Amino acid sequence: MRVLHVITGLGVGGAEQQLRLLLRHLPARCDVVTLTNPGPVAAGLAADGVRVAHLGMGGNRDLEALPRLTRLIRGGGYDLVHTHLYRACLYGRLAARLAGVRAVVATEHSIGATRLEGRPHSAGVRALYLAGERLGQVTVAVSPTVAHRLRRWGVPGQRIRIIPNGIDAPRFRYDEVRRKEARAYYGLPEDAYVVGGVGRLAPGKRFGLLVAALAQLPDDVRLLLVGGGPEEAALRRAARELGVEDRLVLTGERPCLPDPHDGAPDLPGLLCAMDVLASPSPEESFGLAVLEALAAGLPVLYASCPAVEDLPARAVPGARRVTGGAGTYARELLRLRAAGPGERCAPDVVRHYDIARTARQLMDLYTAASAGSNLEASSS
Repeated sequence: MRVLHVITGLGVGGAEQQLRLLLRHLPARCDVVTLTNPGPVAAGLAADGVRVAHLGMGGNRDLEALPRLTRLIRGGGYDLVHTHLYRACLYGRLAARLAGVRAVVATEHSIGATRLEGRPHSAGVRALYLAGERLGQVTVAVSPTVAHRLRRWGVPGQRIRIIPNGIDAPRFRYDEVRRKEARAYYGLPEDAYVVGGVGRLAPGKRFGLLVAALAQLPDDVRLLLVGGGPEEAALRRAARELGVEDRLVLTGERPCLPDPHDGAPDLPGLLCAMDVLASPSPEESFGLAVLEALAAGLPVLYASCPAVEDLPARAVPGARRVTGGAGTYARELLRLRAAGPGERCAPDVVRHYDIARTARQLMDLYTAASAGSNLEASSS
């Protein structure tokens, strides 16, 4: 089976890295086209042997991109088109239809309670989303929470399949050597208590709250933020104003899968360097960073994480939901520190999110879609 994945961009983000990891496990022959920004994940995919095309789209209203994408799909002889992220879902579904491909699957990665990929849930955004959704065959929700939001928007339940994101859990297994190497690389003392955060440095992630909490914590506590984005300068400025600039480390974007040409620690190594992960974002569609931290054996404080919240109560004892501001997070971090380090072992529930399992479920969906099967909603 020949499959084309269409995605808005290939910078270092959750959906983008999930796509790269997924393609390492899917038995289908997959190519990728990115509408914009052929960033580090594009280079990683090419290194994996995946053919990546850049459409060179100039913006949301660059309608000339549509015939280019249509020609690319038609010329590739694809059996199925799989779209990811809002803009790619709109253009990709329509282009697939124009190219004569009827098996069209989309994954909804990023619909929050009030925002979609940073856009407020306006009537216009919702109407355009639903118009595009009807051009596809099925929409994959990465969590039951996302499936519920899609149904509330008006997507028929029979067109939704729940297939969670997956991780390669053994890659995140705690390693003392990697901990020391990552700390040495970023100048973190071996005896420091390191609070970590992973994600795009954007307002919705609320990393400024962690900077404010850092100012309320002892001097040997460090804050290690992994990610890049528009809030970087504001975070540095806030740290300087609060007198904690020397206790904040910003790594920039770091891939989950290693870059052989880059000597800096990758994401699993940075998680080894942490003592706790804090995720104060109030709106998540899945919570991949939380799950990866759990796989690294870290305790986690989170504000929103469907990957945890959709599981049975007390299934993940290492994860604690925290609502409130900087003072609340500071108190919870002090509580965890006083409890002392536990064993860095992944909880059993991490196996529920194995990437190989995700790939098998998705391949079953591809087979059904290609055969024109009536697709039943599923919570598997």
